[in-house]
Amino acid sequence: MDPFVEQRALARGEAVAPLPERGVLTVTGPDRLSWLDSVTSQSIARLAPGESAETLLLDPTGRIEHAIRILDDGETAWLLLDAGEAEPLAAWLERMRFMLRVEIADRGADFLVYGYLDRSAAGGEPPARPHAIANGVPLVWSDPWQSVQQGGWQYAGEGHPGGGWSWREALLERSRLAELDGVPSVDPSAAEALRIAAWRPTFSREVDERSIPNELDWLRSAVHLSKGCYRGQETVAKVHNLGHPPRRIAFLHIDGSDNIPAAHGDDVVRAGTDEVIGRVTSAANHYELGPIALAVLKRSVDPAAPLEVRHEGARLAAAQEVIVPPDAGSTVDVPRLPRLGAVRR
Repeated sequence: MDPFVEQRALARGEAVAPLPERGVLTVTGPDRLSWLDSVTSQSIARLAPGESAETLLLDPTGRIEHAIRILDDGETAWLLLDAGEAEPLAAWLERMRFMLRVEIADRGADFLVYGYLDRSAAGGEPPARPHAIANGVPLVWSDPWQSVQQGGWQYAGEGHPGGGWSWREALLERSRLAELDGVPSVDPSAAEALRIAAWRPTFSREVDERSIPNELDWLRSAVHLSKGCYRGQETVAKVHNLGHPPRRIAFLHIDGSDNIPAAHGDDVVRAGTDEVIGRVTSAANHYELGPIALAVLKRSVDPAAPLEVRHEGARLAAAQEVIVPPDAGSTVDVPRLPRLGAVRR
């Protein structure tokens, strides 16, 4: 099927995209939410049954180790994770249980996950989509990227395309797989193109071993800046209040005249040079925007500078659209102190 036709169907809310690589963990027990709240970046201790959130597990220096989509049903917290993340996160959580009343389980063998854009607010009858129900709660995660969450911060300017990103991820028992037979389905690449257009970062693509939330505008949905202590908080707060992210995510419009696609991991260079100033993290061909990408660049790169993407020997012209600006951060105006030994005049 034409990939642009699939993207349009998904964008209209008429189709679903299977997400076969999603991991599924559950955390049960009365201490589950307060415990997860204490070790991750978002305020989720009072998450109500049926509410969705996104939170990050950081290392002590603020670097991102896991990105967690979370939905609570009143008895169980359901964690949705990118490919390969369920097992290492479950192992880390097991080590951190101590005497708390929590139990962790990997439910990936029991449930599949599919995604779609919810256009019900636009009117009309939404298509039937089967989903699991637990404790009377539909197991459908709503992506908080659509708006800046309480306690969060947006580095991007006005007119953020995430405002139209009404993304949902539904869990369904694998034993009920046949119920999806009558639901229009598209290739997961259709969802990837729409995600990139919404400037939405994801762990498996945008994150590397150096990534901190500030670089990816992830304070918008996954970080609560005043919730209290958690691992890695000091770095997030210092960069936000006093410094600048060392790198910044940007949206790229790529020249597609030669029909050469950009790809994850391609170098981004200053036009006409071999100076590497970043890398492509996600790329797709969008049904309206054409070839697009997300890239993580050095903070100092001029937003107006012409860029090129190097892909297998080819050089593709690229223009950047600012997501995280070079001057992001330094939100607290701290008076400059005189240097030790300086003479006042």
